[in-house]
Amino acid sequence: MRWLLGGRRLRQLGILGINRRNAECILDHNPRSRFSVVDDKLEMAELCRRIGVPTPAIHGVLSTHGELPLLEGLLYGRSDFVLKPARGSGGRGIAIIEEREDDRFRRSNGKWTDLDGLHSFASDILSGMFSLGGQPDRVLLQQRVRAHPCFAEIAPRGVADVRIILYRFEPAMAMLRLPTYASNGRANLHQGGIGVGVDIERGTTHLAVHGDEMITRHPDTRAPLLDRQIPAWGAILDMARVTARAVGLGFIGIDIVIDESEGPLLLEANARPGLTIQLANQRGLREMIEQIDAREPYRRGS
Repeated sequence: MRWLLGGRRLRQLGILGINRRNAECILDHNPRSRFSVVDDKLEMAELCRRIGVPTPAIHGVLSTHGELPLLEGLLYGRSDFVLKPARGSGGRGIAIIEEREDDRFRRSNGKWTDLDGLHSFASDILSGMFSLGGQPDRVLLQQRVRAHPCFAEIAPRGVADVRIILYRFEPAMAMLRLPTYASNGRANLHQGGIGVGVDIERGTTHLAVHGDEMITRHPDTRAPLLDRQIPAWGAILDMARVTARAVGLGFIGIDIVIDESEGPLLLEANARPGLTIQLANQRGLREMIEQIDAREPYRRGS
């Protein structure tokens, strides 16, 4: 992880490294038995339904190659949707369809495909091409989120999402992830997206990083990225807390999108959240973790 604050030492910044994350956060606070809840998006969606946390609707599931002929029927009458793996990782294997003309479909990257192309894509998902450990997977047909108007200038292609890392069920750090043309509409930082640090108390943006550069404007639209208020911030934090407790993981990443009509929707959760959120905030997670521990000393199982 490269840091952009000159010669300040990582210890001074309070940076949480991978080894310490694994040993002190994941091992101590994340029961292995609960990993399956967040690793399987279908199971996570069912949990959200039970606890009343809004999430994008699932319109259908394909579990075997023998069910592939059912795809055309599932798509009947749908002009926009998402195809994704139930156990995908790293944002891979997601086809976002934004427009339909008869049996042609326009993806979020602007390219068109047809039914044969979607069948082939779904077959790759079922074969485990995008799944954790390369194991056979299921195909989810999911509601496409329509981005909130506040993101129109800074997410010209694809959908922005908010990543919140919680420690002991309390929000510790947040960032807004923005897609770019280079990222093909995906908000993942390692695929070319932008990480925008968010003030955890106020829900306003204060720093932004793209690759190894600190930036203040979106590279595609030139729209300013800083001092923007994220809508429904209080509701977003509450959703993250409720979900973390229901999942039962004390160190967890929660991803939330904001739909133009439905508001905040929980997209997914991660039992092993990455640490680039520190880069977007130019601040270390260790400091935030220590503050949370200071408010209530750690008790195993708390």
